[in-house]
Amino acid sequence: MRALRKMRSARSALLLAGAAAAIAGCGQEDFENRPRPPAPKVLTGVIQDRGVTVSPSTEGAGSLEITISNQTDEAHTVTLEGETVEETVGPIQPQGTGTIQKTLKPGSYEVRAGSPVATTKEIPPARLTIDRSRDDSSDRLLLP
Repeated sequence: MRALRKMRSARSALLLAGAAAAIAGCGQEDFENRPRPPAPKVLTGVIQDRGVTVSPSTEGAGSLEITISNQTDEAHTVTLEGETVEETVGPIQPQGTGTIQKTLKPGSYEVRAGSPVATTKEIPPARLTIDRSRDDSSDRLLLP
C-alpha cells in the first residue's frame, strides 16, 4: 500500500513538473526578434546596340542585385540613376558582365550604358520601376 502511495506521489510530482515546464515554455505573443528584411532579388540586364534592357522592369523595394551583360562591340560603364541614387559599375568589356547591388526605395530609375568613346548613336536606357516594399523573409528557409 505504501509503495502504491509513493508511486502515485512520484507520478503526481512528475506530472506537476511537466505542467510547470509547459507553462514556462508559453511566452508572450510578442517576441524580441525583428522580422528579417526581404530577401535580395536578382535582376538581369543586357546592353545591346538597340538599347539597355532590365528584366523584370518592375520590382518591389528592397535589396536588388542587377547583373548586366554587355553584348556590344565596345566597353561600357553602367549607371543606375534615380532621384537620390547614382551607382556606376564598369567599364564592362564586350561579352563581359557587371553587377550593381543597391537597396532601392519606391520610385523610378534609369539604367544607362555609357562609353568613354564618343558614339554616333546613343544607346537608349532601360526604365526600372520600384514599387511598394516586398514582404519580409522571416518565413523563407535556407537563407543566410
